[in-house]
Amino acid sequence: MFSRFRRAHVTPEEQTKIDQSLEKTRHGVLGRLGRLFQANEISDRLWEELEEILIMGDVGVETTLKLVEATRERVRREGIKRTEEAHRVLEEEMVRILQAHNHPLDIENPNRLLTVVLVVGVNGSGKTTSIGKLAKYYRDRGHRILVAAADTFRAAAIDQLKVWAQRADVGVVAHGPGADPGAVVYDAIRAAQERNHDILIIDTAGRLHTNFNLMKEMEKIRNVAQRQVHKAPHEVLLVLDATTGQNAITQAQKFGESVGVTGVILTKLDSTAKGGVILAIADQLGVPVRFVGTGEKIDDLAEFDPWVFVQSLTR
Repeated sequence: MFSRFRRAHVTPEEQTKIDQSLEKTRHGVLGRLGRLFQANEISDRLWEELEEILIMGDVGVETTLKLVEATRERVRREGIKRTEEAHRVLEEEMVRILQAHNHPLDIENPNRLLTVVLVVGVNGSGKTTSIGKLAKYYRDRGHRILVAAADTFRAAAIDQLKVWAQRADVGVVAHGPGADPGAVVYDAIRAAQERNHDILIIDTAGRLHTNFNLMKEMEKIRNVAQRQVHKAPHEVLLVLDATTGQNAITQAQKFGESVGVTGVILTKLDSTAKGGVILAIADQLGVPVRFVGTGEKIDDLAEFDPWVFVQSLTR
């Protein structure tokens, strides 16, 4: 099963973390999926209940209808009569949605001297924590990491990033509160180049995504990076709180319009009973989920694997 789908490089430990982080989701609304397909026959009622479960699980109406229709059509076309086979088709269609726009993550590029990663997201989403985890994740893989404190609107944000950088055992470039974020990024790039770091992770301001000035600031930071490093930023990762449900889609759309989001880090997955928003993000935004936060410790970050997610969710 799923042999035709590309797998992420997920270790057994990461697979266990993802599985454990989905405990609430699995025992919540979407946990009914496995029980639904224990019925003896495929009927209109099964498809109606499937729609209801997916919508209640934060998959969203548009993605739910697409998913159910694709599953139902394959079941009809392939002459499937057994519910466990229909269940398999549903899982494959879920994976298909999650992998539709899943191009390779462009961070560990051996042909690039410096990779610039811009991390965006609203306050409270777990952005700074995720940067610390991301820095530790790549430092453990042998990279030389530097982080930049370009969220200069809140003194607490600078201090918080310094704490997480220390936990990750990586360097940090920071100016004082109220400094020009573009200047921070400029200095961080210069420092990374001079010190032979190969990955620079940039923190950014996280006030409400409806704030016009914030979005302009994001664009300015992106432009500074582009002028200093060829094709930078190479990845723009949006941190989304899984517990915010469909509101996460609105956040992603706004940031996508401003800085061109290339991937999502989903946090607090272990705190929600509605993990279906991952499917909605992938389907409606055409943006892959790259990492999931699986807990509060600095090592609690795992590369997202659609196969592991679907298996953990529906079995």
